[in-house]
Order: sequence, then C-alpha cells, then structure tokens
Amino acid sequence: MKHTMSVTLILIAVFLFIQFFGLYALSETMNVSATHEGVDVDYDETVVGERPEIEGPVSLLYILFGILVGTGIVLLFVRLGQFRLWKVMYFMAIWLASSITLGVFIGSFLAVIVALVIAALEMYRTNIFIHNITEVLIYPGIAILFAPLFNIVWAALLLLAITAYDMFAVWKSGHMVTLARFQTSSKAFAGFVIPYSPGKGLKIKKKIPRGIKEGSVRTAILGGGDIAFPLIFAGVVLDWIIRTAGIGKSLALLEAFIVPLLAAAALLLLFVRAEKEKFYPAMPFVTAGCFAGFALIWIINTLL
Repeated sequence: MKHTMSVTLILIAVFLFIQFFGLYALSETMNVSATHEGVDVDYDETVVGERPEIEGPVSLLYILFGILVGTGIVLLFVRLGQFRLWKVMYFMAIWLASSITLGVFIGSFLAVIVALVIAALEMYRTNIFIHNITEVLIYPGIAILFAPLFNIVWAALLLLAITAYDMFAVWKSGHMVTLARFQTSSKAFAGFVIPYSPGKGLKIKKKIPRGIKEGSVRTAILGGGDIAFPLIFAGVVLDWIIRTAGIGKSLALLEAFIVPLLAAAALLLLFVRAEKEKFYPAMPFVTAGCFAGFALIWIINTLL
C-alpha cells in the first residue's frame, strides 16, 4: 500500500467530497426547459464572463493545447528555478477558479473579493488546512467553466487523451514527477496534500514540507488533474442524463454521483496496490472508473 490506510481513506473521502460538491455547484448553474424536441439545458454565465463559444473537437483541442502550453511554461520555470513566477501563475488560477465556484452561491462582486482573499491566504499564510480548503473551491470552478463545452463523446475522448498524456508524463518522460517535486518545493502544489508522520496513529502536519518527502514527514498527494478531469466528465454525464432521460436535476444529480463513486473505487484500488516511494499515473484508474460509472448509468436509463 502506498500510504497508511487512514491517509488513503482521507484522500478518497476528499476526492468524493470535491466531486459531489462540484457536481452540485454545476447543477445550480443549469437551467432545464422543455422543448418540442425534448429537454434542453443551458447554463448561467460565470462571474468572470461568458464561456468560449466552442464545442466538440474545438473544445478538446482548446484544453489540450492549454495543458501543453501551461506545462511548457512551468517546465521553463523549473529549469530557471523561478518559484516566484510559478506562484504568480498559481495565484491567478486560484483566484479565477474560486471566483467561479463562489459566484454560484453569492453575488459576483463578493465572490471575486472573497476569492482574492482566499488566494492571498494560500500564497502568504498557507498551511495544510488553508491549502486543502482552497483546493475544494478550485475544481468545481474548473468544471463549471469547461463541462458545458463538451458532449459525452468528446468528454470521453478528453479523458482518454489525458490518460495517455498522464501515462507518458509519469512513465516515459518523467516530467510529471519533476513538476510535482517543483510544486511541492515551492509550497504551491496544484492538488490535495497530506503531510504526515508514519508510525503509530495518524499525525497530520500543519506545515507543508518542501518536497514529496522531508525527513520523517511523508507526503500523500492527489494531483489536480486527477480531480478536475473526472469532475468535468461527471458534469457532462449529468447534462447527458437530463437531456436523454428527461428527468429533473435532483434525480439526475443522484444518478451522476455514480461516476465519482466508481472513479473513487478505482482510485482506492490504485492506492492499495501501489508501492511506497513510487509515482503512478492515477488517470488510467480514474478513467476506467468514470467509464464504468457511465456504463452503469446508461444501463439504468436505457435498459431498465
């Protein structure tokens, strides 16, 4: 097992919480209406403005291009040792995504201000609790922004593309490991982090260590992409359920929860089978769980 059972269960619980909260937040932006053709779904504008008017293959290329460019920029920061520039980039991402999430529940101006305070705390007063609370607000905002740009086919292709990239980046090029080490060294890691002391009981450290492992402190991490992409897919599945089954948001939301449940089960399998001190791409497991969840939902709505 890669981590202790206690830490593993915390990672799975947090993964599920963010997925459920993100799906709920996304559902609050949905407007469902009946038409002559069936059921239509449109989405509220985000607090940072309208979404790009793209769909299908353009949406896929848009995100993949953004990932490649962003990765290239961060790798350049790594080469130059520019922790400060990475922190500026990370700060802006927190502010943007958190504003979108908070904007679902409070006024736009207040959401932007509160998100700014949260991003500043993460940069200048961070500890493990502030960091992880901030992470809870980031990924729903990403899903709210991008899930409406996809249908189920292109969302599935996005998962497959990200899975292939994750496998290459961890097992072949190794640059995903380099990025993880750089981000934790800068104390600005895009993902959920649990630094803990191994041994009797669970002792979680408040301070974020500089590195994946520092002295007697081990660090359990769950990368941001491993949280964001299954949430985007689950959001698209929620839209698909409403349009295909013609049911209300509440019931569709309960069905859509099947996707993160099976994704979490697959993630748990990875953590149980993984070895200590080794890096593994999580997306192959998460994607398999997502597809299994969608298959079960399809059976429920089509065959039963």
